[in-house]
Amino acid sequence: MKRPIPLQGRGSRLNPDTRFADWQRAAFDDGWDAAGDAPVPPPTVLMVDTARSVICRNTSPDVPFSQSINPYKGCEHGCSYCFARPGHAYLGLSPGLDFETHIAWKPDAAAVLRRELAAPGYRCAPIALGINTDGWQPLERRLGLSRQLLHVLAETRHPVSIVTKSALIERDADLLADLARDDLVQVMFSITTLDPDLARRMEPRAASPARRLAAMDCLRRAGVPVGVLCAPLIPALNDHELEGVLAAAKGAGAETAGYVLLRLPRELQALFTDWLQAHFPDRAAHVLSLLRQLRGGKLNDPRFGHRMRGQGVLADLYSQRLARARQRLGLDRPRRTLNTGAFRPPAPDGAQLRLF
Repeated sequence: MKRPIPLQGRGSRLNPDTRFADWQRAAFDDGWDAAGDAPVPPPTVLMVDTARSVICRNTSPDVPFSQSINPYKGCEHGCSYCFARPGHAYLGLSPGLDFETHIAWKPDAAAVLRRELAAPGYRCAPIALGINTDGWQPLERRLGLSRQLLHVLAETRHPVSIVTKSALIERDADLLADLARDDLVQVMFSITTLDPDLARRMEPRAASPARRLAAMDCLRRAGVPVGVLCAPLIPALNDHELEGVLAAAKGAGAETAGYVLLRLPRELQALFTDWLQAHFPDRAAHVLSLLRQLRGGKLNDPRFGHRMRGQGVLADLYSQRLARARQRLGLDRPRRTLNTGAFRPPAPDGAQLRLF
């Protein structure tokens, strides 16, 4: 079977069936493909996602938050390595091309969030916005869902942390600056490389590295605390750029920095391997070999305490490089502790107004 060529503007060239399906399809070459015809990239399809709650809770020791909101499921950025891809299987869709082209969104997310924050038993803790998939992906420009959520958080003085690789977040500098005045927000920019060609292959619809740095500088000048995540760090592909990315981010106003080692849960192992062989056939085997060294002989290690950093000599080297670069660049300040004392819950719909 001839392997399909990469689609312009899309990350995955495969669309495997969900692991929950009763059957699996297998592609084969019947000889009827029109020679020389370039495949047409599929359009983006929107699906409404209804939920009684938008706040997700976790007890993972690997992440610095216990609450998160994901206004979208699926992401048009099309990142070849996205750890959220396997989650599309729960929608009956493929973690491959479907993940980039079939996006579920929550049109009533702001109203549901307001209701949850008004619940008598709610206890304020920082919310991470857009962690599973980017809350400022291209569709956000038209739908404005993340901005609606920020309005509710600003109104209630609720702390929020953000990770994005989109320059669209500049649009919301007014709300973010308002939150920053009460120490209620921190924005981390995910920058995987400074090479625009590599970035376009890895993250076909995300902002270029230069635009992310410009957006970081824009928020910094607005008074919003910003930082950088070199995530994911991929051996023999972008790991040599760690110090360079941190230095560029420091110049754009970053005050803190970190990295996350590439994670390949479930279907992502086959999807990333295929992407790697399509774009970097000369080093694909080497990249995968180094990943296995970092993951105890496997391509993925889901254990807490290991999945974000790996293990072994190479993992220790990454950790040492980060520590030295952070210290040299002045990026070693501890992660901000966001203010929870300013929270003021909204009045429930139809409820009597508070006296005080």
